[in-house]
Amino acid sequence: MPLSEKIAPNIPFLRRFARALCGNQSSGDAYVAATLEAIVADPESFSSNQDPRVALFKTFLKIWQSLEINQREEAPSANPAAAAERRLERLPPRPRQAFLLTAVESFSPDQVQAILDVSPDELDRLLDAAGREIARQVATDILIIEDEPIIAMDLEALVEGLGHSVSAIARTHREAVTAVKQKRPGLILADIQLADGSSGLEAVNEILGGVEVPVIFITAYPERLLTGNRPEPTFLITKPFQPDMVKAMISQALFFDTRAHNQGEAA
Repeated sequence: MPLSEKIAPNIPFLRRFARALCGNQSSGDAYVAATLEAIVADPESFSSNQDPRVALFKTFLKIWQSLEINQREEAPSANPAAAAERRLERLPPRPRQAFLLTAVESFSPDQVQAILDVSPDELDRLLDAAGREIARQVATDILIIEDEPIIAMDLEALVEGLGHSVSAIARTHREAVTAVKQKRPGLILADIQLADGSSGLEAVNEILGGVEVPVIFITAYPERLLTGNRPEPTFLITKPFQPDMVKAMISQALFFDTRAHNQGEAA
């Protein structure tokens, strides 16, 4: 396949990434153009052994990182209509790249490691740094709906480690609904099968009938959610889960939640 045919389908994704990374489309497009010019000038530098999208993003970031100005932390934008952009600007450059590659572009951890040329441990540190900064900006109360005590304790430690608070740990449908009435959370982590045989999914549906809040389902039974019927969950983690995956998903859910943005900006 000609090199142009490998690259062309991925350019819209690169433009999206470049805009988020640079803060505006015109600056992002300038880097995209420089990336394409570099590939045309030296096609051998474009790795044929990698997925074309991975290779394209890796080439882009080599060019972007080659300028010292892009290694500095930026002053937040004063544009009141650009809440997401302001939050991105507050992330240090490398954690920002790792976060965007995983949360926005949906690259796998192995692919992100290849793009950034980092080890698994270094990627974990970058994502952890991004998660902590996002939590600092939109710290919130999180309701955990989980009937297994050890898993609930693990989730509580993850939540608090990121800088959030746990509003309650509910083991049943009734406890979950009651907990929300007592204190409205900014995020819900929910299992499906609960201690008394009740359903975490039904509890969440009842809660969402009265309040709007992002939900992350953490379950050993994903097939009960992915039925092909709408609505389906935006955020889903399968048990047994990796702690770093949960942290990244919490950061992603809060970062892109409009209500969290508004609360954070008001604070």
